[in-house]
Amino acid sequence: MNKPDLIKAIAEHGKMSRAEAEIALLAVQYTIREALANGRRVPLNGFGVFEVTETAARTGRNPKTGEPVQVAAKRKVRFKPSAQLKELVNQ
Repeated sequence: MNKPDLIKAIAEHGKMSRAEAEIALLAVQYTIREALANGRRVPLNGFGVFEVTETAARTGRNPKTGEPVQVAAKRKVRFKPSAQLKELVNQ
């Protein structure tokens, strides 16, 4: 499912125009993005949790030369699906 398909589905399920559905989708995307950028969790009951996790700095290897390389610490976005979503997908 791509973005236009998602907008169409939101419009149909929400009984709104496609323009309104697109605005709603953009608002949700913006809100989640801003919360994650500020280090906040975004739990959506029955769907899952978006959160930022931090990976520690580590020593990796250059695949071409085999030499050790320092890999910097970084933040990653993680999505953990809810039990209900996992159950629905695995039916």
